[in-house]
Amino acid sequence: MKRTSLLALLICGFAVPALAAPDYGKCLVTGQRGSVKLKTVVKGALSVRPDIPAPGWWNGDSPDTIKDGFEYCMAANMAYRAGLDRVIVVNRSFAQLLTGHAQGFDIALSQITITPERQKVVDFTHPYYSSDQGVLVRAGTRVDKDSIRKLRLAVEQGTTTYYYVTDRIKPARAPHVFPQTAPMFAALAAGQVDAVLYDTPTVLAEAKQSHGKFEVAGRYDMGERWGGLVNKGSPNLGAFNKLIDDFHKDGTLQQLTKTYLAPGLGMDPAKLKVFTP
Repeated sequence: MKRTSLLALLICGFAVPALAAPDYGKCLVTGQRGSVKLKTVVKGALSVRPDIPAPGWWNGDSPDTIKDGFEYCMAANMAYRAGLDRVIVVNRSFAQLLTGHAQGFDIALSQITITPERQKVVDFTHPYYSSDQGVLVRAGTRVDKDSIRKLRLAVEQGTTTYYYVTDRIKPARAPHVFPQTAPMFAALAAGQVDAVLYDTPTVLAEAKQSHGKFEVAGRYDMGERWGGLVNKGSPNLGAFNKLIDDFHKDGTLQQLTKTYLAPGLGMDPAKLKVFTP
């Protein structure tokens, strides 16, 4: 009887494929698994829209190469606490995302600033990070709050920075607008623009990885706060808010900052010169 039972178990073992182990990349996940419930577009997974390249936030050049970073590991902790087994990184146009018509994702964690105008079309989670705008230039470029108006400035399409530049800084020439960060940084390297205005942690990381090609000349304090973006009517907004509130309380966000942002920035953003428009 025991031999027969053992044989049956072995046969069943070969007949039924083993379940895949949970995969959270290189991230440390903490908290209580299954403490919240999410209704996701892919069963057993959290589909997240990143902003790449964004060293420190999403470490990798393409969705399939990203295994850690502040926002990736934030997503991994969300997935773990929701009882999900993995994170799926999906590409979606930033412009389309802001219309509320993008589909096939659960949340965008893309350093997106919360604004009243955007909240008319999409919903945001509670804030998880506060940021301002750094001024990235080629090494040796002299720039201050006055001379910056004479430079060829670059901003990303659809961002709050564009309106800050046109309405507050008021450069002599209209800023160059790029659909993503990669071509914007490439244009700076090629001398097609003189300065890139973008989130300070991101441009500090870009400067550090440039091997002396770029430097951050200063920053503008815009009082921005970032939140996760979901489409209007998402059934998950309350759960995402709880997760972010818990991350604030239990030190998860502080640990992610220490692990993924501080080493890659090269300096404390607070020590940068503050420009006033």
